[in-house]
Amino acid sequence: MGHLPEKLHKKLVERDQINALRSLPKEIQGIDFSSNDYLGIAKNRIVFEKAIGILSEKGIVNNGATGSRLLTGNGILYTEVENLLRNFHSADSALIFNSGYDANIGLFSSVPQRDDIILYDEFIHASIRDGIKMSNARDYKFKHNDLEDLDTRILRVKEKGSSNKNREIYIVTESVFSMDGDSPDLKAVLALCRKYNCLLIVDEAHAIGLFGSNGMGRVQESELQEGIFARIITFGKALGCHGAAILGSEDLNKYLINFARSFIYTTGLPPHSLATIMAAYHFITSPAGLKERELLHENIAYFNEEKERLGISSFFIPSSSAIHSCIIKGNNEVKDVAQKFIKNSFDIRPILSPTVPKGEERLRFCLHSFNTKKDICFILQQLAHEINKL
Repeated sequence: MGHLPEKLHKKLVERDQINALRSLPKEIQGIDFSSNDYLGIAKNRIVFEKAIGILSEKGIVNNGATGSRLLTGNGILYTEVENLLRNFHSADSALIFNSGYDANIGLFSSVPQRDDIILYDEFIHASIRDGIKMSNARDYKFKHNDLEDLDTRILRVKEKGSSNKNREIYIVTESVFSMDGDSPDLKAVLALCRKYNCLLIVDEAHAIGLFGSNGMGRVQESELQEGIFARIITFGKALGCHGAAILGSEDLNKYLINFARSFIYTTGLPPHSLATIMAAYHFITSPAGLKERELLHENIAYFNEEKERLGISSFFIPSSSAIHSCIIKGNNEVKDVAQKFIKNSFDIRPILSPTVPKGEERLRFCLHSFNTKKDICFILQQLAHEINKL
């Protein structure tokens, strides 16, 4: 085996010295307050058996796609799932990617062109940032959920490039932010985009399945879908399976098929993944899915009530979603608190810098429909105890 170059080894040592060295965790057999499986679909037997039934009904026994979608991998299930997504999400088209990361890399690396401008929320997901880095467009961040700062930055880039009539300005945000759990005022953001003739892109990864009628997402909840240039939806969170899709116009769909490299140069999803997506959508629109969503929102409300009762709300970033982040500054400090939860059989993970900025390290609580009020009460009481010792 070849040795690791010294400059790479040095980076590992530096990461270790600030107690931020990552490693693959062992499976924690604790009560889940960490996963993105908000509705419990990842372990839902009804969805599992429905997916198998879909494959059986269609006589599909393939284990893999056998190639990229542009070659041999575009099976019949792709057409059916994309039609389902298009109809469910009131979109002109839907194009499935292998993951949310692939979707964001494909969209942002191919769509914005040289001389175009990308204005993105400073807390946008790392996969979007990576896609933007691969683009030839110029990019600038705006303050988190700050409409005034966004307005100022739009005006600034418009003034600088007033002579370029072909330049596009893309505004990028999330409908529920993955680390803070909060949401922008999407109506107000879209109003700015219309005022200044910008194109709005919204990542709905942590909203699909949870908000809006039947879990359609924040965009449809506010009936804004007609004004959005592109929506990114993923299936690895509340839908409990795998893959992602980009919703947009038929022309955008055609463009991505031709120019999104993360779509073109990869083997397609196996049939079982597509069948599971279909089964998950069937579940979230069923009475059982509605019940799980109701239970989750009851838990979210109870979590917020208990934070207030215990006097620890000021340590949390305000959130009405399933994601609740308690700021505990310092990698060592937040890791120590998380370890105490793990010893009490609760799976609650610390989020360290540099994943979040230094000084914004946190315990990230992910709530689920299957969490009990007893467990929520216990973890918050223990958290209050630990906070008082800091």
